[in-house]
Parts: sequence; structure tokens; C-alpha cells
Amino acid sequence: MLRRSWHHVTRAASGIRWYVHELMGDTAYAKYVARHETLHPGVEPLTERAFWRQRTDEAERAPVARCC
Repeated sequence: MLRRSWHHVTRAASGIRWYVHELMGDTAYAKYVARHETLHPGVEPLTERAFWRQRTDEAERAPVARCC
């Protein structure tokens, strides 16, 4: 019974860890590389640093609805 309970706890912790990583965008670069290799075989993807710079620049240029 204790082993089964521990299994549920570790499974829940794993799910929470996955959710936080997805929410924070930690897997964004890996997803970009996988998609880039599919769509553009033989072409070098951006470096991780360049990817994050581009993503940050795009987010800063996005229109933001503000009240003031």
C-alpha cells in the first residue's frame, strides 16, 4: 500500500514539474529545433541564445492593452 501511495506522489510531482516547465517556456527551444528540422532539413537552426533573443524581441514589440 505504501509503495502504491508513493507511486501516486511521484507521478503527481512529475506532472507538476512538466506543467511548470511548459508554463515557463523551458521546452520552447527544444520544440523549435524539432519543428525546424522537420520544416527545414539541412538548414542550421538558430542558436539557443539567438532563439531567446528573437523571442524576447518579438514579445517586446507585441501590442499590449493597457489602461493608462
